[in-house]
Amino acid sequence: MEPISFDDFEKVDIRVGTIIDAQPFPEARKPAIQLWVDFGGDLGVKKSSAQLTVHYTPDRLIGRQVMAVVNFPPRRIAGFASEILVLGVPDDNGAVVLLKPDLKVPDGGKLF
Repeated sequence: MEPISFDDFEKVDIRVGTIIDAQPFPEARKPAIQLWVDFGGDLGVKKSSAQLTVHYTPDRLIGRQVMAVVNFPPRRIAGFASEILVLGVPDDNGAVVLLKPDLKVPDGGKLF
């Protein structure tokens, strides 16, 4: 992978938010869950479609803090406007495991 500068890294706006709603998304091509994440302040609530169905159910996601890229342009996924990219890493089988702060922190906090 090609190295990037610190200036390039600073262009990616990664924030913490709390999932306030999560719904099954049967219309998506790959199994997914629709998320509404509250970042507080000026960012407010943003939506995302996330392929999290291996380890998570919608009801277990509500109230959970997550990390997300908030400055990508929105993408339409099966008619749903996904505004953010919720971040995760693969488990041993490639299924998504969400990234979250180790301790509860204020929503909207920026990764540095």
